[in-house]
Amino acid sequence: MATAKEIRGQIKAVQNTAKITKAMELVAASKMRKAQLNVVAGRAYAEGIKRVVGNLMQAHPEYSHAFITKREKVRKIGVIVISTDKGLCGGLNTNAFKKALGLVKDSDVEVEAYTIGRRSGAFMRKVVNGLEAAAENVPDAAQMTDIIGVVTVAMDHFITEKVDEVHLVYSEFVNTMTQSPTLLQLLPCAQAEVQHPGYWDYLYEPDSKLVLDGLLRRYVESIVFQGLLENKACEHSARMVAMKSATDNAKGIVKDLKITYNKARQAAITQEIAEICSGAAASA
Repeated sequence: MATAKEIRGQIKAVQNTAKITKAMELVAASKMRKAQLNVVAGRAYAEGIKRVVGNLMQAHPEYSHAFITKREKVRKIGVIVISTDKGLCGGLNTNAFKKALGLVKDSDVEVEAYTIGRRSGAFMRKVVNGLEAAAENVPDAAQMTDIIGVVTVAMDHFITEKVDEVHLVYSEFVNTMTQSPTLLQLLPCAQAEVQHPGYWDYLYEPDSKLVLDGLLRRYVESIVFQGLLENKACEHSARMVAMKSATDNAKGIVKDLKITYNKARQAAITQEIAEICSGAAASA
């Protein structure tokens, strides 16, 4: 059995760890609330541009854009994987990586990867032969400029037919306790939902096709950016829950160590009393 001094040292170390995990829990909770607001605001924009694109495509059914045209033969696919840059967020990244790994294993063709987040970059380098594009150290207050390079590379590869499909893997924020790993086909994208069943159109300047070209690119970018916002909210939620669990576990360990410490101290006291009594009896 460890000595009382050693157990006191263990108790102190675990208590210091609990202080750190508690502080990280509070920080994550604060960031989570801000991230949730960003997710809600982003969803409104994503739904809005989805309806606009749907109405435009209904107004111009003869215009077959590359982003919505399904190719007869798929020779190569690309996947954008969004993850966190830091760890200590439970199984959030692992669950998303399982989706990406399942896509790679189930595909009969070659897969190329584009990553957002340091963790996904490290993982996908082991799964595929190198990365086509990567973005790391994305701040919590993310902007489109932080990931536009990765999205542009994926879209350009699709337009030039280097890949025939592009998929997106991210974690969708459901609530504080639930984060759902999501895999969706980004390109070719399904025709967006139409807001009104009746026919209506816009006035275009300079030309409707140019407007559609630009708008469809913004549409794809908005889906990826919304995925990033969702993943940020999931990251802070998962980290808050993980740190709370770690703090509770540390408190349980301290409680058990204190019981062990008391037993060790009582054993030491009993031994000292026995030695005193033995010495007194020997001298009598």
